[in-house]
Amino acid sequence: MAYKISLIPGDGIGPEIAEITMKVVEATGVKVDWEVVRAGVEIMAKEGTPLPLGALESIRRNRVALKAPITTPIGTGFRSVNVAIRKELDLFVCLRPCKIYNGVRSRYENVDLVIVRENTEDLYAGVEYPQNSKESQEIIRLSNSKIRECSAISIKSISAFATERVVRYAFEYALRCNRKKVTAVTKANIMKCTDGLFYETARRIARNYEDKIGYEERLIDNMCLQLVQKPELYDVIVVPNLYGDILSDLCAGLVGGLGVAPGANLGNDIAVFEAVHGSAPKYKGLNKVNPVALILSAKLMLEYLGETNAASRLEQAVSDVIMEKRCVTYDLGGTAGTKEMGQAIIEKL
Repeated sequence: MAYKISLIPGDGIGPEIAEITMKVVEATGVKVDWEVVRAGVEIMAKEGTPLPLGALESIRRNRVALKAPITTPIGTGFRSVNVAIRKELDLFVCLRPCKIYNGVRSRYENVDLVIVRENTEDLYAGVEYPQNSKESQEIIRLSNSKIRECSAISIKSISAFATERVVRYAFEYALRCNRKKVTAVTKANIMKCTDGLFYETARRIARNYEDKIGYEERLIDNMCLQLVQKPELYDVIVVPNLYGDILSDLCAGLVGGLGVAPGANLGNDIAVFEAVHGSAPKYKGLNKVNPVALILSAKLMLEYLGETNAASRLEQAVSDVIMEKRCVTYDLGGTAGTKEMGQAIIEKL
């Protein structure tokens, strides 16, 4: 039986890394019937939108998608195609594993942690009002002079509902993957209502797991310091949207950069797996970029599908190729192209 999976090839370097990733998945022995759908700047001229309804309908129908990087065009009304996909499909968890592989250039060793980021609210919900708008003026009036008259306003919202489901996911992930500890991160000493509610909810959920999974809290500024000084102390980190975006890239930097950083956006019954780097249009067609982030995202996809043996073999093949350094791309210290590195992974499989 073949899995029916939506594939968004993306823009820029996206189609190149998507093509080699499909071949790598095939080499694992898992049968996939790819349904190719388009989104991004390159489809906009034809469809009039960077996110056609057909792309969303395909993902809803197949429940699983693999997405290469997308360029968000300017002036279309979309803040981000990626954000729009998450919002439309209620993909409330952004999962970002950050793991050191031998052979990757990094200042660190023994980093193996996972960011679990809330994906739907916080300042990234996009509830903003321009300077001098009716809405911003009303909020300024209600603030009793705490906000300057010349301000634009952005609303930060944290709900118990969204916090509960992302924290519960973090604990269940820790249990399923034999992780030992969940760390919740906010700035609740200053934002006592919003970030305070995140902690309050996380503590309530944590009590249900106290005999199985450890729980601790860190403030976001101290967490950045801790991750730079001693990242090996951390395991699963659960965090609101904005802080999660920042910590995800920080942690990718610990393990060698975005070129080796996979990602997943997960809802109750829909999942979209993606490389977290951009579409790098200047490298389009040059057979130059590192395909590992999308390949490791496909590894997360195989795990999600229950194909754990294939996922493990795929990760080991990637690890072996990186460690040997004979056929890796320029960012990993080699001279191989995208296709050549992908083929080396296939040969390992």
